[in-house]
Amino acid sequence: MCLGIPGQVLEVLNDGADLAKVDVSGVRRKVNIGLLEHEQLGAGDWVLIHVGFALSKIDENEAEATLDMLKGMGQAYTDEMDALRESMIE
Repeated sequence: MCLGIPGQVLEVLNDGADLAKVDVSGVRRKVNIGLLEHEQLGAGDWVLIHVGFALSKIDENEAEATLDMLKGMGQAYTDEMDALRESMIE
């Protein structure tokens, strides 16, 4: 099962590759933010991530509620976090 998972933007990278460094429950990685080109993204913003792409900008309350719900899914959440730890966009 693939889930959309909230991540907090740590830094928007200015290398022309539409990437940002995000933190997802302690896992830090780069995600593609090209789909959100019309959003003003910066450190501290929250995005919903699926397969390495930020799909939408969300507020902190929605991010927390979604993370709580996902953690309640048990193994599906664990599997998604394991997949996230193993994936990389360079």
